[in-house]
Amino acid sequence: GNDTILSTTPFHIASTSNTITAMAILYLVQKKQLNLYDSLQQFFPAFPYGGITVKMLLSQRSSLPNYMNVMDREGWDKKQRATNTDVLNYFIKYKPELQGSPGRHFSYSNTNFVLLALILEKVTGKSYAAFLDEIFFRPLKMENTFVFQWSDSARVTPSYRGNGMQEALTWLDETYGDKNIYSTVRDLLKWDQALYTQQLFDPSVLDSAFTPYSFEKPGIHNYGLGWRMYTLPSDKKIVYHNGWWHGNNSCFYRVISDSLTIIVLGNRMNRNIYRVKPLIEASTPLRFSYQNGEE
Repeated sequence: GNDTILSTTPFHIASTSNTITAMAILYLVQKKQLNLYDSLQQFFPAFPYGGITVKMLLSQRSSLPNYMNVMDREGWDKKQRATNTDVLNYFIKYKPELQGSPGRHFSYSNTNFVLLALILEKVTGKSYAAFLDEIFFRPLKMENTFVFQWSDSARVTPSYRGNGMQEALTWLDETYGDKNIYSTVRDLLKWDQALYTQQLFDPSVLDSAFTPYSFEKPGIHNYGLGWRMYTLPSDKKIVYHNGWWHGNNSCFYRVISDSLTIIVLGNRMNRNIYRVKPLIEASTPLRFSYQNGEE
């Protein structure tokens, strides 16, 4: 289409949504409505895997396989749009095999964040969309940020393949927590700035989010609670999250010591968006390698 993109045009931020889902869960932890070490059976009594905690979901250490792949393989009827509850029920019914023992290693899985959104709803009695609106988006005046619902499909900014063909919505487009937040670079900057103040979070909560939890593999790449990071000396802490979904790409990088933030959103498939990494590298005195093709 030839619609003009304005500063207020919301784009799908894909996995960058993880950062917001995670902080919403940590908000409940801070309010003592939830504990990081609660097991999933506390929320879903029929959940068939023992030993998985809220913290393992946040740090991508649950070993739960990615629902998108599992349901695709195991014959989910693609005429039915999968909801978060469908994902939960699918895991309860079919019990797909874990990718190792819970808590033993890092394994990025969208399932973790779909379940976190359900936990949030169970604890608060509110929908994920209503809770984020009330606790984050409205207070921070993130006026062009919202959680996608199917009823929005005619009005949201579409995304495009590299060749300009519009991407269609599919059976995977209704799940949230792992994706489905729409926002703008200006709204995400408001979110970024709020994480430097104590407006929403105690410093100890922010520290727990930005602490690395995975050390099986040597190297500087790591994952906190909903945030990817480079484990550099603490005065150079960098936390970030990229996203990719359909033709949408997103980058959200925070060099905390310098209050430097780089946010790039796009709705036409373009890997160059991820070239933020060399810029960040240039901004720090340390050389470090980076991998392409990360979500």
